[in-house]
Amino acid sequence: MANFRLRKATRSDARFLGDMLVEARNWAPSRSVVRVDAIADPEVARYIEGWKRPGDAGTVAVDGAGSPIGACWYRIFPEHSPGSGFLERGVPELTLGVVSVWRAQGVGRQLLHAVLVQARQQGHNRLSLHVDRANFASRLYLAEGFVPVIRRETSLVMVRTLR
Repeated sequence: MANFRLRKATRSDARFLGDMLVEARNWAPSRSVVRVDAIADPEVARYIEGWKRPGDAGTVAVDGAGSPIGACWYRIFPEHSPGSGFLERGVPELTLGVVSVWRAQGVGRQLLHAVLVQARQQGHNRLSLHVDRANFASRLYLAEGFVPVIRRETSLVMVRTLR
């Protein structure tokens, strides 16, 4: 089993969350979105701009040396300016990214579990997300109880009820 631990995301993790946002967009080897281009896109940058504002929460995975290797976080978007996985007002939208060499080692699943707990503790009833249909992570989300509620040609918006 991989050697890593989890900790709550802090304000100082903003840059790393940006890195993980890029990792999430580069889910396939054939994709190569560079950080500067991703963060320059307002539709992408909104997932980290002003981190950590009220209502934001997340978890960071760090390796045995304490270096960050993955992150999962959520934030709430207003109805007049929804994110790509927007479901409805008040439902936080989740983002998950793991450094490529750490994928398929349980990091993403453990990050997801930790954020589900955080969301419950903050009183949220559901979380939503947007994922490309071909992204391997879509299988993780299905296995962890996320249900597709909006089906687009190449992507899904999924929701997870928190009990």
